[in-house]
Formats: sequence, C-alpha cells, structure tokens
Amino acid sequence: MFLFQKGQKIDNRYTVAFPHKEGSYAETYRVRDASGKLKFLKLLYYSKLQYSQFDKDGCIIEVEMAKLLNHPNVCKFVDSGKVIANGQQLAYIVTEFVSGETLDKRIARDGDLSVYEIKQVAKALLSALQYLHSQPTPIIHNEVTIQNLMLDLSGTLENLKLIDFGYARFLNQEPAKPNLKQLNPFYMAPERLNGVSCVQSDLFSVGAILYLLIFDELPWFFDASRMSDQQIVERLQTERERPLRMPTIDMFELDEQLLNIISKALSPEAEDRFQSAEEFIKALNGEIKVEKPEHKRKVKEGETKEKPIPHRIAKGEGFAAIAGMDELKELLQREVIDAILNPEEYARYGLSIPNGMLLYGPPGCGKTFFAKHFAEEVGFNYMEVKPSTLKSKWVNATQENIGKMFEEAEKNAPTIIFIDEMNELVPNRDNSNVHEMSLGAVNEMLAQMDRTGEKGIFIIGATNYPNMIDPAILRAGRLDKKYYLAPPDKKARELMLRMYLSKRPYDFGIDYGHLAELTQYYVSADLKLIVDDASRKALVSRSKITQRLLEEVIAATRPSLSEKELQKYERIKAEMNGEKIETNKRPKIGF
Repeated sequence: MFLFQKGQKIDNRYTVAFPHKEGSYAETYRVRDASGKLKFLKLLYYSKLQYSQFDKDGCIIEVEMAKLLNHPNVCKFVDSGKVIANGQQLAYIVTEFVSGETLDKRIARDGDLSVYEIKQVAKALLSALQYLHSQPTPIIHNEVTIQNLMLDLSGTLENLKLIDFGYARFLNQEPAKPNLKQLNPFYMAPERLNGVSCVQSDLFSVGAILYLLIFDELPWFFDASRMSDQQIVERLQTERERPLRMPTIDMFELDEQLLNIISKALSPEAEDRFQSAEEFIKALNGEIKVEKPEHKRKVKEGETKEKPIPHRIAKGEGFAAIAGMDELKELLQREVIDAILNPEEYARYGLSIPNGMLLYGPPGCGKTFFAKHFAEEVGFNYMEVKPSTLKSKWVNATQENIGKMFEEAEKNAPTIIFIDEMNELVPNRDNSNVHEMSLGAVNEMLAQMDRTGEKGIFIIGATNYPNMIDPAILRAGRLDKKYYLAPPDKKARELMLRMYLSKRPYDFGIDYGHLAELTQYYVSADLKLIVDDASRKALVSRSKITQRLLEEVIAATRPSLSEKELQKYERIKAEMNGEKIETNKRPKIGF
C-alpha cells in the first residue's frame, strides 16, 4: 500500500496527483509542484535500501547520480530532499514528468514493434547509455529492461527515457551481487551475476532487449520462479554454454546483420561484445558490418580446450513454434520424448529406448516442419536427409552413403536423422517393380537401424504413403511409433493464421475465427501461401494486411487437397491402424 494517497503533500512541497508505481524499496508518484506543474517523485525508504545502494559517505547513490544527469533520453533532475513520514526516514528525487508509458505496457497494448521501430528504441537507449558511460566516472545502469524504458506519448520512439537508477553504480565502486528476487537475471551479463559490472554489461542488456522484441522471449530463458538465487545462476551459466538459438521467423526487414548484432551483444565474454554504445549504434546504422560471432564455450576447471562442444543443442522454439496439434504433442511427450531424454530411468524399469518414428499424412500438413521442431524440443543435433542425396546409380554406393550417414550421426550424438519421402528410400520389397539396388538400400537401413536408440540416434521418417514402405522398417525396434498428421482443424487453422500474421503489419480487428471457417480443407502450406500473397499485395499498396484483403486472397486460392483426396488418406490411416472408418469422416486433429 502506498505511503501517500491522492491529495496528500510530501515534504509540504509536492501534492500527490496519482500513486504511480510501488517497488521493493521505493514508491513513485505523479505530483504537482507549487505552480501546479506535474512531476515524477520517487520516494526511497532508507530502511529497505541495500548496503550497496549507498556510497562511502552514506549518501544514496541514486540521488547523487540524478543530480548529475542532463540528457534527452534521461529524465531531467528537478529536486531532491528528505522527509519523515509514518515514523520512517525517507529520501526523494523529483524529475521532469513524462506523459507516457513503459515499453512493456506499450507492447501489451499495441502489440509487437516492427524491425524499424525496434532499431529506433535500441538507438535511443544506446544514446542514453553512451552519455552515462562517457561521464568522468562512467555510470553503469545495471537494470536496462523494457520495464525501465519510458515512452513519451506526445513524441516518438527516439524520445524514450531510460529510468530507474536504483541499482546503478559508478564504475569505480565496489562490486555488488544482484538480488535476483528483485531483478530479472535474463537481462544480465554473465559477469553481472557475480556482482561485477562494466560498460559491456549494459550493452549485453541492450542485446537482450533486441532479442526479446524480435523473438518474444528473453535469451536462454527458463522458468526460475521456484529457484534460489544460486540455482538460477548455476542454471543460467549452463544454458549460456550453449549457442544462442535464433528461431526462424518471418519478419519484415529482419536481416543477417541485425541477427549478428544481437549475437555479438550477447557474447558471454565482455571483450567479444561491442566495446561502446557508439560502436553499437554504428552497427545498427549499417556503418559497421558485423560478422556472426563464433560460439565460445567456457572451459571449466579440469577440462582442456580440445574437448568438443556437446551436440545436445536446442536451436529453436521447439513445440512452441507449432500452432495447434496439442493432442499429438502430448502423445509424443509421453511416448517418445520422456524416453529419449531419460534413458537411464527407462532402462531401470526394463523399457527399451525408441529407435524412431514415422510421420505420415497428406502433403503440406507440416511433417518436415514438425520434425525440425521436435528436434528443437528435445535439444538434439539435427540431420535432414532426402533419398536423392543417398541414392546412387553406382553399385553399393547407396549402402555406403547410408552407412556414412549413421556414422556421422553417432559421432555427433545425440542426433535426430530426419528422412523425408521415406518410401522412396526403403520401398516395399514385395513390390515386383522395386529395383535390385533399392533392395540393398532396404537391407542396409535395417542393419543400421538396430539399437540406434542406445547409440544416441533417433530416426524420423516422413511420407505421404506409409503403405508403400517396406513393412520390416515399421516393425518393433525400428520405426515402431507411427503418427498421422492430418490437415488442420478449425482451431489449428486459427492458431496458424495468427502465427503467420504475428510479425507482419496487419490491421486491428482481424476475425481469425471467420478466416478459419473460410479455409476448411486448407493445409498449413496453403495458409502460409495465403498470408504471403496478402502480404505482397499489402506491400504494393503500402498498407496493412486487412480482413478484406485476406478474404479476397482466400477466395482466389484453392486448397491443395480435395475432399476426395482427404478421404483417401483417411483410408490409409485406417489401414495403418487396422481400423475401419466412414469415408466421409473428417480428421480429428492435425497441423
């Protein structure tokens, strides 16, 4: 509860207009001065401040810093003082009033920013940091987050203000370990977790903001809500030994230069990051070309640099990137993922580790897409193979290529091998039209697939025609898990349309439910095509993607599959499951 309420006076000089924000050691108010002008007043509780927030003379560092600052991207200092209230001693800082909201609230209200707007935010923030870092004794902000960026609603993004200097320190002050119950560790540079801060620590936080604004999550994120500070630090150090994953997204003007800038800013070692805010700004302006930094894994005590980097690497969003298909995701979690991620536990109960699975169904339903994100979900190395890359006209060459594929997978284990168009590589040997060389490929695959789970290899086959694959490949101990990927149902279509439009300039008021109704029988590839076509038309007219435009594109786009073709795949599914179904029955779930 706020100490002061609306209408009350603070130090008999400032009248509370509105209690604004309540924190762990301070409260912020909108107040009016004697002339009636609005100001911000931050009230600091001496009793709640940490030892590290005072300088050697017993003065509050935040107050002393505020007196020094004068920059367009920092709230201008007006006044400071002390007051006794409710039996407690308090200090206060008064700064200019900004009519606006923080960046996180702006995003929650209006949605994601464009790449152009994100760069504007970053450059304004870096301008503030350049000013702080260039002081006679550099000031390190230490809490650069989207919650501490105030946007002026009467101006533009370039006018944003960096606020809240509660954990800021002069560079010549003693290190102070952060309280991770009060601060967000995912914005913090590795050295900051140990209490050390430098210019590059703030620049790391800018990289974290860029990553968040583009990918909608903080880098190396995990649920830390029930962890102690030490557990958070240890887990974060482990996560950051892995390369920074860059999810593949469709976002206008998102290019390799910006991705490389983010990677450089988030380098684990301070010397590998941008060395100044000015250098960072030049990179964003394209004045400096940034190459993709090489991932460096920290060498732990007792290790040598020659030890290879583990290949158990998550490279994307995993199942979070797949719209819908909740039943299938849950089924795979129970039947496959838990087993391959906990082999020792399964072995203790005498259960074997699955060697692989088959994804089958109509074309365009996302089998390749699903396999890729399955690999990301489990964090395995990923190999994508087509039969054309393995098959050869030379005698025994196909078998040799298959052998080399498994050898490479085992060397980089844990590995997922994804083989598209599986029926082309291992056709049914009972078919009289199968060439003799294909028989050799089937035999080699059968030999290589024995006990692959124990070698850290998991095979995913994909096909439109599972009934054309040699039955021996699908028996227990090989691709014994079989999952049907049907065309998306209404809920999945709605989610996919949201996903495909999320990073594009679309109009407010899109009726996703109605669009989903208009796209019955459309597969995921059709929906992606519809959004792409609508985006191109909107780009030509320099307008946003509207409901009307999407409906026009849908009307002009036929679904890839007819109802008759869908019934054919339902019969294939029934054949695989040994079931009988009605030919007019629609798929239950799908992608």
